[in-house]
Amino acid sequence: MEPTKALTIFLIGLSTLIRFSLCRENHFSPSLPTGHYEKALLRLDHLKTSIKVASPSPFTSTPSPGENKAGVFLPTSYGADPTGKSDSTEAILKAIQDATRIPTKKRHLMPGVTDLGGARIDLQGGNYLINHPLRLPATGFGNLMIHGGTIRASENFPPNAYLIDLSETSNKGKQTQKASPNPSQYNYEYITLKDLLLDSNFKGGGISIINSLRISIQNCYITHFTTNGIQVQGGHETFIHNTFLGQHITAGADPYERSFSGTGITLAGNDNVVTDVVVFSASVGIMLSGEANTISGVHCYNKATSFGGTGIYLKLPGFTQTRIVNSYMDYTSIVAEDPVQLHISSSFFLGDANVVLKSKNGVVNGVNIVNNMFSGSNSGVDIVHLDQSNGPFRQIDQVLVDGNMVNGMNLKTTVARASSKGNGTSWTVDFNKVLLFPNLIRHVQYSLCSSDNTFPQSVLRNMSHNRVVVETNKVVQAHVYVTVNQCSDI
Repeated sequence: MEPTKALTIFLIGLSTLIRFSLCRENHFSPSLPTGHYEKALLRLDHLKTSIKVASPSPFTSTPSPGENKAGVFLPTSYGADPTGKSDSTEAILKAIQDATRIPTKKRHLMPGVTDLGGARIDLQGGNYLINHPLRLPATGFGNLMIHGGTIRASENFPPNAYLIDLSETSNKGKQTQKASPNPSQYNYEYITLKDLLLDSNFKGGGISIINSLRISIQNCYITHFTTNGIQVQGGHETFIHNTFLGQHITAGADPYERSFSGTGITLAGNDNVVTDVVVFSASVGIMLSGEANTISGVHCYNKATSFGGTGIYLKLPGFTQTRIVNSYMDYTSIVAEDPVQLHISSSFFLGDANVVLKSKNGVVNGVNIVNNMFSGSNSGVDIVHLDQSNGPFRQIDQVLVDGNMVNGMNLKTTVARASSKGNGTSWTVDFNKVLLFPNLIRHVQYSLCSSDNTFPQSVLRNMSHNRVVVETNKVVQAHVYVTVNQCSDI
């Protein structure tokens, strides 16, 4: 409690006590002078009025009209319509502008990025109609959250724009001044978009993030986009999790699935993470053209591969560096162009969904496709398919496809084991049915077990065209066991 307030309370109590004492003394002591009681009360009242309560500290900021408490801004206080009947664009933008005002004591995250202290735009569960993108008034802000409501594009929303646009372009379409003269500076840092339903009304996309750092998209539902549900370009460390994306609202087996278009998530940047995400309708579930991204716990049933769809497309030939783990490819395949350092494991492929390695410049290097489950329709689909329509793979190294469980599809592997039994001088073991790459065996191990207790001399005669030939110097009843790999020469 402030000292001035405490003193005031004390004097009020003292006044009451004195009043009681004087009244009691006046009642029981007839000899007390008549004016003594009144003079004492006057002196006490004069003392009380002479004490001034301290004014607010000059360092205390005055809340904005739409700020219901420190750092929380309500678009409804700026005139936004939470019923979605009228346009709320300018009201929401005014709330965002007030939320990004520079604090009295300026703090920074990355150089040139002002720390807004955790300011929040609270949509209060409302349904808001907007007719142009929601953008921050300038670049160079961080530690801000927009959450808790629905944002829908109006019929006048510009085509190919995004409902929420974290770029350096102002709301009027002009370039804003950079927060720092350094051209490599990030536009934004630590912006959180949470608990939002974004409806693009088939006008454009949901969220665009350009050259920004540590952006978080949590528990969002993004639908009716024509371009991208979420677009990330440049920057790095955008985290997308617990989010649902679909051009059309469906739960599978949609009669219009063949016409689905657009992309759920486009990652054209590095070091991003997508976890626990569902893409339920789009031509491409996730498109990656940046390095060192992680995809985990993703369910893609956006558009069946047989209808021309792709679950995850890795479009960065020679610089993949991506991990896809614990995911569910539901009738949708993974396609990787010239993959270099690609890891796919612990995932489930249903309905003839598979992994396609697509040759662009004929390079495949450092690829692990291990410990997955494949379930198909016995239609002769390979679990890993080589698309060499642009030319064969010529630079192949460190490719491991092994340990996968397969039902109703063709097993393909780069590590194989087989045996041959017979009576003679030559044994041939053909691996063409299971080996991934044609005419490529880099390492062979074999053992020959004779059933007549003889010890014939044996030799590896040939291993071309994915066939291993073992010969002995005399006729013998024997069983030959062979292990081969296409991984490397080591």
